[in-house]
Amino acid sequence: MRNGPSDPTVAPGELSHGVRANLSQFLHMLIQVALVGATVGMTRTVVPALAESEFGVPKGSFTLLMTFVIAFGFVKGAMNFVAGRLSERLGRARVLLIGWLIALPIPLLILFGPSWDWIVAATVLLGVNQGLTWSMTLTAKLDLTRPDQKGLVNGLNEFSGYAAVAIAAVVTGYLAGALGPRLGLFIFGMSAILAALALVFLWGRETLPWAKAEGARLAAAGAPAGTRYAVARSARPGTLEVFAVVSWRDKRLFALCQAGLFEKFADAIVWAFYPVYLYRAGLGLGAIGWVVAIYGLVWGISQVWTGPLSDRIGRRAPIIAGMVLCGVGVGAMPHGDGMAWWSASAALSGLGMALLYPTLGASVADLAPPEWRGSALGIYRFWRDLGYGFGALALGLVAELSGNLDNAFWLVAGAMIASALLLALVGEETRPAQARRR
Repeated sequence: MRNGPSDPTVAPGELSHGVRANLSQFLHMLIQVALVGATVGMTRTVVPALAESEFGVPKGSFTLLMTFVIAFGFVKGAMNFVAGRLSERLGRARVLLIGWLIALPIPLLILFGPSWDWIVAATVLLGVNQGLTWSMTLTAKLDLTRPDQKGLVNGLNEFSGYAAVAIAAVVTGYLAGALGPRLGLFIFGMSAILAALALVFLWGRETLPWAKAEGARLAAAGAPAGTRYAVARSARPGTLEVFAVVSWRDKRLFALCQAGLFEKFADAIVWAFYPVYLYRAGLGLGAIGWVVAIYGLVWGISQVWTGPLSDRIGRRAPIIAGMVLCGVGVGAMPHGDGMAWWSASAALSGLGMALLYPTLGASVADLAPPEWRGSALGIYRFWRDLGYGFGALALGLVAELSGNLDNAFWLVAGAMIASALLLALVGEETRPAQARRR
């Protein structure tokens, strides 16, 4: 792991921003986020589908089943918040390294765990890992690139991560069939984690100096035309002040945070209930893996064009359209039958996620000054990933109390559409070239 240029030896003006100028580190971070996605993706098919037969979850205990997603969401949300502040003090590369070291016990817990409690413990560590590592891959890329590339950067980052999630869901489904669920997940997970650690040491470089250089240039020359950064009351805002600005004081950021929270309801149901629903409908692990993968692949691959699209047409319309499409896709899943129907429903939800997901992150980056961009992104991701916890808890309770899994699908559809309406009423366009001046 190499440090970036230090301030005493390299003047801010000597650091170039842009994807092409920093292509080596940009590619490294794309590979890193793919390995982050693979690590979480290995839990998306086998673990929920075999929760009853392999890990001892009683049949019909939907709330207990969802505990691993609840634990993941609350822990990852908290770690996103911590990661943002830590990265501005320790540096992006050190936080990335810590996140991967924390992941090392996860495959061992899955391999040897005698009960569901061990799986929940593994997902607690997974939440810590994801909060630290995924946050850093995005923040580091934003450090290196220009303001007019935020949509492109977010799109490529989420494409790499969620394409890997989808591929891991398929690969681990087949590995579980060939080697057994525990050994298959162990081999896959440990390989991804060790590869990521090796790359951090061999290829990683600290990118915090680029963020400081951008801040220094903006202080000297002023923000680009059309930019409307969120304003803190202090010149150097502390953690609580930044949290207040992002969470509720700036209505634009509040609208983005609530949208982020509710969109995770959709990902929570895909993660935990799609495999259960499809397994009960008679699909094998391989076929379940493909349905889940279609959702992830459409989401991941489509972000290659949806991210740059928001750089051209603006952020607000793609987010609202994506929220509605994703909600409709989830709501359609239990109202048809057969592989073609379920695959089409998953694809529609994936397309909706592709429109909204990188665009929400780009919108937050539009509004956050470089000096506390890492913190702002961490706080947004805190609220966004709490959606896993709140969503999984609500979905488990609704399904268990009603005795009908279909009601959970309707809950997600309604929450996504309601959140889109709130964003339409409260949110504003944030892309600098289109944003209305105050």
